[in-house]
Amino acid sequence: MVTQLPHPGLRPGVRSYRGFRLAFERSRRRLEVPNASVTLVLGFGDPLRINRAQPVGQTGQGGQPGTSYTSLLSGLHTRASVGEHDGRAHGIEVVMAPWTAFTLFRTPMAELADSMVDLADLLGRPAYDLAGALAETPGWAARFTLLDTFLTSRARTGPPVSHRLVWAWRQLVSGGATGSTVAKLAGTVGWSERHLERRFREQIGLSPKATARVLRFRHALRLLDAHLPLSQIAAACGYYDQAHLNRDFKAMTGRSPSRFITERTHGAGFANWTGRRDRSPVSY
Repeated sequence: MVTQLPHPGLRPGVRSYRGFRLAFERSRRRLEVPNASVTLVLGFGDPLRINRAQPVGQTGQGGQPGTSYTSLLSGLHTRASVGEHDGRAHGIEVVMAPWTAFTLFRTPMAELADSMVDLADLLGRPAYDLAGALAETPGWAARFTLLDTFLTSRARTGPPVSHRLVWAWRQLVSGGATGSTVAKLAGTVGWSERHLERRFREQIGLSPKATARVLRFRHALRLLDAHLPLSQIAAACGYYDQAHLNRDFKAMTGRSPSRFITERTHGAGFANWTGRRDRSPVSY
């Protein structure tokens, strides 16, 4: 694994690059939970298979063949998915803010909500050319430089993002607003609630309320890692009560918080549960 920050001109929208080359003796599976990032994966070899995670107790949990991708773009998700590969994976992962993905890929982000798309379906031939050039370039540093050049070019020519929308997004990320205060947030940026929602769906992918719900869930995950009681987590994250936390958690992961902790601790047939904290739903 090799990580690097993107060129300063791409930050903070493009958050990180991660080069990976993995070789295991057996296939690897991983549950990836909802996140507030968009991920671009540029694969150099065998594909990744993605399947919707099934609730605990249902058959076929991550065991179906799923959809195969070599290079893909994954939007914001409100439900977990399972990624699997045959033990070998080689490529680059780029993590970015959703509003940056809107500019770079010139696509309404609502079309990517709770879904993934083959990069070739978005970019056509340039997707193959980029992945091929990266694979043939020797050394991670040179590959990251090539990626800087490609993304910078697209950032200069893509549709501009609304500065008011970015401010509203950052308010949600920082905890300065929640789904219950969307009206206040809209008023602060000078938009109607309907216009704020329309802009969010276009340039973020989810409504402000759904975005706040995902961010609240991520906050709860961090507090779970701190081993706080569920009742305290529910209060700290703005859930009505612990039952509300349990319902939301199960809707997003297919399991209760306590079951999630138990399965993550003991593996439950997955190589890893949620090793990456504030990243995308896609993982190798």
